[in-house]
Amino acid sequence: MRTFWPPGLGAYLVRHPSSVWPLARAGWRLRAGNWWRHAPFLPVPDTAYWNFRMSTFGVTGNPPSPAAMVDAAKWSLRQPVGR
Repeated sequence: MRTFWPPGLGAYLVRHPSSVWPLARAGWRLRAGNWWRHAPFLPVPDTAYWNFRMSTFGVTGNPPSPAAMVDAAKWSLRQPVGR
């Protein structure tokens, strides 16, 4: 499951524009290392890491709801970065 943009996320962000920034910041923190060296040349997470995050998030088959994604993003930004 490699769904970075679940159905309804765009409409949710239009209704809640203050959620755009936390979601973008959290997405940037998930990006794969050296993402600019590999196609598709976008800062997206590694497939294995994304699948792991979705399994720990409790997703089984369906993508998370937009509100759940924003809540998870806000939670992740409150955690210290350990790189």
